[in-house]
Amino acid sequence: MNLTLYGYDDEWIAVDCGMMIRQDLPNSPLQVPNTDTLAALNIAPKALFITHGHEDHIGAVAWLWPKWNCPIFATPLAAGLLRHKFAEHQLSSAAIQVVEPGDAMETGPFTLRYLPVTHSIPESCAIIMQAGDYRILHTGDWKLDASPLIGSPINAAQFRALAPVDLLVGDSTNAPMPGHSGSEGDVAKALARTLKQCTGRVVVSCFASNLARVLAIGLAAQACGRRVSLMGRSMERMVSVAKGLGYLDDFPALVPSHDLGYLPAKEVVIIATGSQGEPRAALQRLAQRRHPFVDLEQGDSIIFSAKAIPGNERPIEQLKKRLGQLGVSIFDEMNHPELHATGHPAEDELRKLYQWVRPKTLLPVHGEARHQAAHQEIASRLGISAPLAPVNGDMLVFDSQGLRCEARHPQPPCIVNQNSVVAHPGLDDGSHTTTRRGSLFLALPVTATDTGWCRIGRLMLDASGASPLDEDSFSEWLDDQLEEIEADTLADLRQALQPRLIHWLANHLQHMPEVHLQIMATEMPSSAPLSSDT
Repeated sequence: MNLTLYGYDDEWIAVDCGMMIRQDLPNSPLQVPNTDTLAALNIAPKALFITHGHEDHIGAVAWLWPKWNCPIFATPLAAGLLRHKFAEHQLSSAAIQVVEPGDAMETGPFTLRYLPVTHSIPESCAIIMQAGDYRILHTGDWKLDASPLIGSPINAAQFRALAPVDLLVGDSTNAPMPGHSGSEGDVAKALARTLKQCTGRVVVSCFASNLARVLAIGLAAQACGRRVSLMGRSMERMVSVAKGLGYLDDFPALVPSHDLGYLPAKEVVIIATGSQGEPRAALQRLAQRRHPFVDLEQGDSIIFSAKAIPGNERPIEQLKKRLGQLGVSIFDEMNHPELHATGHPAEDELRKLYQWVRPKTLLPVHGEARHQAAHQEIASRLGISAPLAPVNGDMLVFDSQGLRCEARHPQPPCIVNQNSVVAHPGLDDGSHTTTRRGSLFLALPVTATDTGWCRIGRLMLDASGASPLDEDSFSEWLDDQLEEIEADTLADLRQALQPRLIHWLANHLQHMPEVHLQIMATEMPSSAPLSSDT
């Protein structure tokens, strides 16, 4: 979870706002930063700046932003992902402002500029900020990659021009790693070689946000005469947003997962979520033979093109054990390390960047205590002051006297429900809605028209344990209501639809279930004729 706040003259800004999945807790809920300390100290950021689109940097925005109601600045890819999240939470995305890598802006006493860096997701940026006489470089997540596949390598001259900076807030994730991190270009070559060796169906699991990796897998599959399919909601969403921004123009045409059964196994490559053993991800469903369209069997291969995040080792091993029981071949970081490259800088890269920007003081962030300690040691050998390694909740002061910890505020976990469709207060009529009567989950994708709203795509309905429901009649009724209701926003639409929905269900079901409603904004599909590439 990344959330850093910078204050000057009692005005504050925030950089990133991420979440984490608590796989150590039942049902793997989400943990977001605890804002109780901010409320107690009367700290509210005037603006939120996003460095890149990874979940540990944007995942909590939709949960916490309503407490701040401030402008959000993000590059196009991160902004697109945030808009999806806001739509799911039925929030207006008007606060999300798109900035391009290289842009500068001012807010209060702060002047900031986005500096493009290479990482495992496009449009990652460091932020150089100035407040008063102080210049701070917040690196975000970065690495030095000479062939990143998507985007350009870091512009060394741009960073040399920053020297010297007063304080560098830097990524410690791979500080204990000697040498240099690998290149996405080299991983692409390794993936192509491995795919050529495989004979049956191949499933490649990687982080959905690593679009360079996704592109490399797609191109390698195409070169081997294989068709590509995506599995996992986050994978499908990321690829959709990236295509809209032109990042995957060369990506091969996709096969819907429900059509995979018609293809010979040797012609299939599936790119799936779940490399960290997440219980709800696509790879877990495949391992447990719970996927509705694909059954893995002996002769198939699974490629883990991702490194285990510390803390996830146990669920990953359990996942691999299940896959092994199916008789599939497993390629991972242990037996084929060339199939993954980290997105964070090793020791040689840290040294090079610091030689460019010549920081006077280092604040090592990210990673665990040992990573921060290794980062401090590197700084010490370079003559850079690194007096402390912060922990969550530290109030730090940086002034003419240097960097010091002024106070330490404990941060109790803040757990939220990660279900995309959740019950909304006030939806039921308060009479007899109980779980004994079952649950009805309704996710309604809509788009705005010139005259109001209309439904797009299929109705997403799960009436688990509830009375039988005539879905055709229900769909027709919903379409009529959307046509009749006058509403300017999704929130207004839901407020108008709620009582009508309850009334219809009460008249058509024997027992009133517990109702969970979500209305999602989506775009009208193109009316252009389909081509062979779509």
